[in-house]
Amino acid sequence: MVTIDNIRRTLSSFFAWLENEDYIVKSPVRRIHKVKTTRRVKETLTDENLEKLRDTCSNVRDLAILELLISTGMRVGELTRLNISDMNFQERSCIVLGKGNSEREVYFSAKSKMYIKKYLETRTDNNEALFVSLIKPYNRLGISGIEILIRNLGKDANINKVHPHKFRRTMATMAIDKGMPIEQVQKLLGHIKIDTTMEYAMVNQNNVKNSYRKYIT
Repeated sequence: MVTIDNIRRTLSSFFAWLENEDYIVKSPVRRIHKVKTTRRVKETLTDENLEKLRDTCSNVRDLAILELLISTGMRVGELTRLNISDMNFQERSCIVLGKGNSEREVYFSAKSKMYIKKYLETRTDNNEALFVSLIKPYNRLGISGIEILIRNLGKDANINKVHPHKFRRTMATMAIDKGMPIEQVQKLLGHIKIDTTMEYAMVNQNNVKNSYRKYIT
């Protein structure tokens, strides 16, 4: 049903453009309403899952990648475009280039800083990229390389469906669950619409229950 609604939205945008440009009198899909879909709760990584993944890492580079994904929630494409010069270790922040070539500042944890600096100390190449392959010619890691790395870590840790995007959803969920305003989470993730941020995050049901008892009963 989601695919069908995506097709409807694409056709609607196309015919709306034709109508606005006076190529047609009226959009033929104007009366076709949004297809209702069942919203599924998307899984996030638990604290135990994250510890298992950390234990599975065999080198400091993989630990640095893991911690950066966990603490920033950045997109995998944003991570692969990072250069060493983008990292502000004093402020524990970095500038990432997101969708639509829009830049934003994200922040990383003290643990991320520690592993990234340890990893950089092991580097003997002159590549400007933050993360490179472990063997010569030490090329910049691409999206597929990161995805394969994370997927293999998940398999070794015996955790199902581990992929970079899952860290993004996990970070958003943890932030909201700990009380960060949704608008700030939206800014960190680089979402244009706040509805997108809400779709990423899954609020802990126990917190909902506790808040209800605090404010309602």
